[in-house]
Amino acid sequence: MTASKKRLALNEALFRETNERVEERVRLFVGEEEQFGVICECASLDCNERITVSKEEYALVRSDPAQFVIKPGHAVDDVEEIIASTDRFEIVRKRGVAAEVAEFLDEQDASEDVLPPA
Repeated sequence: MTASKKRLALNEALFRETNERVEERVRLFVGEEEQFGVICECASLDCNERITVSKEEYALVRSDPAQFVIKPGHAVDDVEEIIASTDRFEIVRKRGVAAEVAEFLDEQDASEDVLPPA
């Protein structure tokens, strides 16, 4: 994998981690039917666009560690494919090594959640 493709995958994983923490906090303060805002999980570090999703929509994205939610038009054809699209967002799935990086980082995140604090 080229350094730029690896960087793209890492950027998206960073935004995913931020959004997962937002989603955890949203569950504490709003009802199950409410929508909430997440940061676009595209590969661009300069992107700070917000996307409104429901808890159900976000759970669909998170059901596969290689999937990310992005603003329409933000997909990077070299490393991902659009698997769903609405007027508010697109769901993309990483391909190849980019998918492996996303899955590895998701596993690392999961293992950190179950370990006791040091």
